[in-house]
Amino acid sequence: MNVGKLCTVDTVCCARGETIQAAALLMRKHHVGDVVVVDDPDGERTPVGILTDRDIVVSVVALGLDPLGLLAGDVMSDDLLLAEAGDDVDATIERMRLRGIRRVPVVGEGGRLVGIVSADDLLGWLAEEMNELARISPHQQQHERQARR
Repeated sequence: MNVGKLCTVDTVCCARGETIQAAALLMRKHHVGDVVVVDDPDGERTPVGILTDRDIVVSVVALGLDPLGLLAGDVMSDDLLLAEAGDDVDATIERMRLRGIRRVPVVGEGGRLVGIVSADDLLGWLAEEMNELARISPHQQQHERQARR
């Protein structure tokens, strides 16, 4: 399985020049905990950073800074972990684990943003896979009973 099939394609984005307050309002409006900061938000949308609700709390609110006076580019995490749409899920999970990152923008051809995959997305997929695996044993027992008649 590749991350391109699991990612959320309706990714909320903003430009580096967006104020922190405007970015926070985007998060509120779309009920998300992050925005992907992109160059050319109305065109190719190339990810350059990510801004999370935690970034805003820790780097702005806790320090008593003005969210109207700071920009997304000032607060975003720019040491960005990206996944290619064709990347293997297991490899992506390992990279996320090693970096302690819960959300990863997914890019396609030319580095263009195609979505975002989160730890929650991956946990949901893994839970479904585990459920399918758990269904093997009862089916095996049923087949054995039928074969022994």
